[in-house]
Amino acid sequence: MRKALCFMGKISRPPVKIPRLAVYLCGVPGDQLLQNLPRAEMQQGYVVVAVCPAYFKNSIMLFFVDTANLDHIREAAELGILDGVTTNPSLMAKEGITGEKEVLKHYRSICEIVGKDRDVSAEVISTDFNGMVAEGKKLAELHENIVVKVPMIREGVKAIAHFTELGIRTNCTLVFSAGQAILAAKAGASYVSPFIGRIDDTGWDGMKLIKDIFEIYGTAGFETAILAASIRNPLHIVQAAKAGADVVTCPLSAILGLFNHPLTDIGLEKFLADYKKG
Repeated sequence: MRKALCFMGKISRPPVKIPRLAVYLCGVPGDQLLQNLPRAEMQQGYVVVAVCPAYFKNSIMLFFVDTANLDHIREAAELGILDGVTTNPSLMAKEGITGEKEVLKHYRSICEIVGKDRDVSAEVISTDFNGMVAEGKKLAELHENIVVKVPMIREGVKAIAHFTELGIRTNCTLVFSAGQAILAAKAGASYVSPFIGRIDDTGWDGMKLIKDIFEIYGTAGFETAILAASIRNPLHIVQAAKAGADVVTCPLSAILGLFNHPLTDIGLEKFLADYKKG
């Protein structure tokens, strides 16, 4: 449950020992509450503290790679930062994977690489309810890691609700508005995937959508995880983390870009040079 923790306690560095604890549905960050506290309460040494909703769900943002390339998935796994994989028909076609038999085989291979308890989103092709349900069941039976990816359309939301009743986890994809994110969460989607880069392409701010969904889910108590998709670069990853995304999914190149900083290279070069002098 996405909840914020509000309590009265002495001012100190966290963790704070608290005499009374109450949990409320709240999307207000603690620093905002502190800024608005009466000075008298601050002088007495007592404050109301709110811990952001994500704290109760998953305090560590997850990294998924958005690819069907097995080498890229292995590389991310070897780095020790891989938490899951997302794919789609376009990514499969890019790797030359076509035909139902080969696609299903490829999904199994991905699941074997990522290992236990790491989600792999596998997308349905059908756009009608019965077709999506039939495909989704087949995908879910492939491996315990599979999360069925369903498009944000009317029949898709209906299918997500059905899958929720069956205990099949889902990822609602192609989300471009807060209203769509609410529908996905109401239907019980495990993940909702707002497409940040594509929103930016239209001249709007994709990260604002992540912030809006984070606020709404925190206020309403939705448990659906926010999966920031269509991530184009390392800055997007940083911004998504600040905005409250539970997961980012992106090409491996965007994740590797986080390593890069000229001062790191300069500093390492100097350290090595000084070592050789000694």
